[in-house]
Amino acid sequence: MSQFEKKLAEMGVTLPDAPAPAANYVPYVLAGDMLFVSGQIAKEGDTLLTGKLGDDLDVAAGAKAARACAIALLAQVKAACGGDLDRLVRVVKLTGFVNSTADFTQQPAVINGASDFIGEALGEAGKHARAAVSAPSLPFGVAVEIDGVFQIK
Repeated sequence: MSQFEKKLAEMGVTLPDAPAPAANYVPYVLAGDMLFVSGQIAKEGDTLLTGKLGDDLDVAAGAKAARACAIALLAQVKAACGGDLDRLVRVVKLTGFVNSTADFTQQPAVINGASDFIGEALGEAGKHARAAVSAPSLPFGVAVEIDGVFQIK
């Protein structure tokens, strides 16, 4: 078990198998030591975390959805690293999309659910640049989608 996975286990998290793409694209692209992971949607097990922030979801529910996206991102990183998550050098950037109403302005607080999780799980390697933006809708009605850029060895 990798050092990062030991920390995840202490947090009560076991990475799932990397989710398969939902359309005609690949789950990640490796360019040199940079890994670009496609957007991961909010899902727990087989259940999609759906809803719209500012309408039927509050910030806490959105942050929970963002955390689920972060877990899926790490699962993709692990798959790209041949099962060895310790090949991860650092998280470079996350871009979070929040399914929200036009007047909702707390996108950063929602995406903190991913950033806080990544920071706790990965420590220094988890410090990243980030964007948090609103979207009028997301695939399958999910609350959050996040993509990421990672450096691996």
